[in-house]
Amino acid sequence: MAAAKKEAAKKEAPKKEASKKDDLQAKFEAAAEAAKKAKRKPDNATLLKLYAYYKQALEGDVRGDRPGGFDFVGGAKHDAWSKLEGMSRDEAMQGYIKQVERLNRD
Repeated sequence: MAAAKKEAAKKEAPKKEASKKDDLQAKFEAAAEAAKKAKRKPDNATLLKLYAYYKQALEGDVRGDRPGGFDFVGGAKHDAWSKLEGMSRDEAMQGYIKQVERLNRD
């Protein structure tokens, strides 16, 4: 009987993991919508954090060369995103959600 319970628990684990990922994805999408509807415009540092977490969550590590010349905004975005290199998709989603929560709390 104990073996049957262990086998059932093994089958449940992937379902719970998938459920957590679906829940995180839903929270991330809701946060993305909430960020668009913020009552006030965030400062540039917050915008860069939001951008970096969003890109890391959707695309993973930064690719390509850093924009140069007079593309200061592009360079700042690239730098912010590259600081998150190696961060997992789930961690980036959680970071994004926390940033949006702070934004809408203030």
